[in-house]
Amino acid sequence: MNILLVEDDRQVAEFIVAELTAAGHTCVHAPDGEAGREAAAIASYDVMVIDRMMPKMDGLALISSLREGGNHTPVLVLSALGDVDDRVQGLHCGADDYLVKPFAMAELLARLEVLNRRVAVPGAAAQIKLEVEDLSMDLLRQHVQRGNTSINLQPREYKLLEYLMRHAGQVVTRAMLLEHVWGYHFDPQTNVIDVHVSRLRQKIDKDFEFPLLSTVRGAGYRLGPELDD
Repeated sequence: MNILLVEDDRQVAEFIVAELTAAGHTCVHAPDGEAGREAAAIASYDVMVIDRMMPKMDGLALISSLREGGNHTPVLVLSALGDVDDRVQGLHCGADDYLVKPFAMAELLARLEVLNRRVAVPGAAAQIKLEVEDLSMDLLRQHVQRGNTSINLQPREYKLLEYLMRHAGQVVTRAMLLEHVWGYHFDPQTNVIDVHVSRLRQKIDKDFEFPLLSTVRGAGYRLGPELDD
């Protein structure tokens, strides 16, 4: 992918550029909103990563300007502002996705790949709801329910469930969860995954008609209805 990064924090920008380059992508960095608008005007990109709070022109103003000018390149907003209203505002101004700082680089890469694939589907909208059987997750409101029952999750439980729902029907390994949910790139010999999976299973499966979260012995975990033998 050819990526435009608009980020005023030099250290953050250097880190992202290095990681994107190491992953095989090309990345152009613009240090503020005005520079980002100029960069977007003179070249085309597969996706753009735009920080929200910047000097000269903030990220949302930049996105609005790009959209008004007919530039429909997929945009992911990076921001320390993570309230529901902040995310909704970002999506309403024309962003396609919204990632809250601090973030795991693996998640940023995965989201950019999804945005890049989405270009092939004209008019595709940002995904705002995940559903697996009668379990649903509203990504904007960060609300989870199963059937008509609301489920209260702690932040890490929410991230764990979101990752499992995005990979519903697949076997998700411990290594995948450590990297994408906890941001570890190695196994720190901890039972943190077991503890959180157990707590999550109690909340989304206990007292419901059938279980959704299963352990695949020797492999990992799987979210979805039980498979027939």
